[in-house]
Amino acid sequence: MEDWNEVILGIALVALIAYLLGSLSFAVIISKVLEKDDVRTHGSGNAGMTNMLRTYGKGPAALTLIGDFSKGVVAVLVGRWIFEAMGITVLDAGQVAGLFALLGHIFPVFFHFKGGKGVLTSAGMIAVINPLVLLLLVIIVVPVIFLTRIVSVGSLLAAVLYPVLTAVVLYVQGLPVLGDTLFATAFGLIVIFMHRENIQRLIHGTENRFGGKKQK
Repeated sequence: MEDWNEVILGIALVALIAYLLGSLSFAVIISKVLEKDDVRTHGSGNAGMTNMLRTYGKGPAALTLIGDFSKGVVAVLVGRWIFEAMGITVLDAGQVAGLFALLGHIFPVFFHFKGGKGVLTSAGMIAVINPLVLLLLVIIVVPVIFLTRIVSVGSLLAAVLYPVLTAVVLYVQGLPVLGDTLFATAFGLIVIFMHRENIQRLIHGTENRFGGKKQK
């Protein structure tokens, strides 16, 4: 039986490191370094790739994509390394790290707790925890984004499909379904909540489409 004091210490350590990694808001960092500006003062006010693309173009947006995706990957890998070093096996450190990296991205301690919506950081986490699920999400979601020309539609679809695909993939593989599916559901709900303003604009038909005139 594992020492629960050590388990709690391990969870706290992973949570802290993942939160700090998540708080590295690459949209803000890149806009300040390359443009001497803060992307959060433009467009949607969101520190994410889409607002970077609309505000500064493809180069800064691509760098933001790489950075936000990578910190999700790194958080999970570091979390699992810590749990392995401490001999903790009662839960997946990747899930703890993924959750706190997401919270760090949304509420970055380094940038006044005003960050992004967490889609790319979530994708980085999924890439390590279940790469097949991420592949299926990309296959389904990317065409929808290009057909609708609305990024938020793809983000919301991914948030809804993540727990569904997680359950299906684990079931087909003969692995336990409940724990990972509940975790994926929590992630999906957080991402959906962060898109609540986008949902309102979608309902009213005023959501921005890329490649078209912006809606006020």
